[in-house]
Amino acid sequence: VSISTRGFDPSSFFQAVPSQGAGTGVVITADGYILTNNHVIEAAANGGTIDVVLQDGTRLTGDLVGRNADYDLAVVKVDTTGLTPATIGDSESVQVGDQSIAVGSPLGLEGTVTSGIVSALDRPVTAGGADGSETSFISAIQTDAPINPGNSGGPLVNAEGQVIGVNSAIASLNSSSGGQAGSIGLGFAIPINTANRIAQELIKTGTAATPVIGATIDFSYTGQGASVQSVTPGGPADEAGIKAGDVIVALDGKRVDDAVGLITDIRQNAPGDRITLTLENADEIEVTLGQR
Repeated sequence: VSISTRGFDPSSFFQAVPSQGAGTGVVITADGYILTNNHVIEAAANGGTIDVVLQDGTRLTGDLVGRNADYDLAVVKVDTTGLTPATIGDSESVQVGDQSIAVGSPLGLEGTVTSGIVSALDRPVTAGGADGSETSFISAIQTDAPINPGNSGGPLVNAEGQVIGVNSAIASLNSSSGGQAGSIGLGFAIPINTANRIAQELIKTGTAATPVIGATIDFSYTGQGASVQSVTPGGPADEAGIKAGDVIVALDGKRVDDAVGLITDIRQNAPGDRITLTLENADEIEVTLGQR
């Protein structure tokens, strides 16, 4: 995996160009911590090599600090100082219609900047790992800024140049040759408040916990809401009184449409947070989130 810095401030962003694909990321500390997608570095996670190329052409070896496949996030460290960190914004303040700018290396074209608007918030999406073995669930910022393969892990910024999200997935039509087509104006970014929380946990401990309710959700359920398939004995859902067959239709008053929506809504919280789940029969149940 090779990584090179580019962007609004050349020392704040980088592009990753692994041998199996392409990606992007964000310098978050002056002493070399870099935030990117898990799927950007996944191929190098078990004995691979991460090469980092700075804006001035300096090539460094990157060390994987930690990764969380559930959120599709990872942190890489290079042994250097004096980098200029990107300015982190507040994704809670983002509104539909705000200007959005994506920085990255789409299709290997380094230092590319594309612009658009925030076209939706809290969009539940899934993103697969490099080999399809690790699936991430993202409550995403949707943007129509053109995003293509190679933008993954890079910053989505607002009009002030503050990072509001980490570009992670696109919706794309398949080309006639069976490959992936280009941007159709549907890109998705992990909100920076979530991404930064995970990044700080990875920096401090090398791991980051994923909040769970201790239940398996039935992805084949076709009604509105998320149907509980099974409950982990002694887990948060079990202790709160949730049972197999219950259908969850809202979380903290926000409608839950399906299994993916429930999981992405849960993952906007942290382990230990208390949430209120509304069942199909109108029962409201408080659950203290566990972790894995």
